[in-house]
Amino acid sequence: MRNDTTALVLGATGGIGGEVARQLRDAGWTVRALRRGPAVSSGDEGIAWIAGDALHRDDVMAAAQGCAVIVHAVNPPGYRRWADWVLPMLDNTLAAATAQRATVVLPGTVYNFGPDAFPVLTEDSPQHPLTRKGAIRVELERRLRAATDAGARAVVVRAGDFFGPRPGNNWFSQGLVTSGRPVTTITAPGQPGVGHQWAYLPDVARTMVALLERRASLAPFAVFHMAGHWDADGTRMTTAITRAVVRQGGRAPRVRALPWWLMMLASPFVTTLREMREMRYLWRKPLRMTNERLVAVLGEEPHTPWDEAVRRSLEGAGCLTRPIDTAT
Repeated sequence: MRNDTTALVLGATGGIGGEVARQLRDAGWTVRALRRGPAVSSGDEGIAWIAGDALHRDDVMAAAQGCAVIVHAVNPPGYRRWADWVLPMLDNTLAAATAQRATVVLPGTVYNFGPDAFPVLTEDSPQHPLTRKGAIRVELERRLRAATDAGARAVVVRAGDFFGPRPGNNWFSQGLVTSGRPVTTITAPGQPGVGHQWAYLPDVARTMVALLERRASLAPFAVFHMAGHWDADGTRMTTAITRAVVRQGGRAPRVRALPWWLMMLASPFVTTLREMREMRYLWRKPLRMTNERLVAVLGEEPHTPWDEAVRRSLEGAGCLTRPIDTAT
């Protein structure tokens, strides 16, 4: 028997999956989380951890029994084997969602879009990706839409580059700063004067939970864009990081440009660098997303102020040696 407030989260040990799992739990949902290895707690009380693998259909089908929602936030670690694993994992989720007539929630990206859709993206902008990952993201959404004809429902929330208090595979904690180390240098991937869109993970998770609470009124395949945190000239993020470090009593970090040429040399030998280099085009031209459709449904977009979001992200990444006194 299905419970309309029971959700299965795939990818709950990652950044966005973990945030959605915790916020669903805090909103009163019964939350299950599938993870490889023993079904032990990951320190998030109130979440039922189930041993299993998103690549194994039987594991996903069993874990999804009775669920009204499946959060598909799982990706291959370190960008490895995207072409081999991403679509099969989604197919398993779709099989389970169709069987349960459940709603699938997919954290979307801007990888779907090429420069022909820039500088402002709407939910209906043409999708002509330049990269392999982009083509896979387009196919993910195509399969998701097709599954709604078989009884599943889908909500896709597209946002900018993630950052948040729990480091993961993102530019903030793997590019701009180094997790676990004090910030002495900030590495800026973008070109001066080029705007860039960021998305604070707790805000994205809150948006998804709010949409799920209204899922009965949404279209079977519903896509929303978040405005997130817009860095108009490419300096607002680095300036916010600098403020956080100085408020803690540290010296203002040096800001340097990312040596893309070095990444190009190393990318044949390092998978993560190769996949990050493929996304360079997103840093060379301004790209902004509009959120009118989201605001029309929710009334407003969840939004944490820049300085608070950056401070929490740095603390979570272990880049600030002591908490900042926010009263000063």
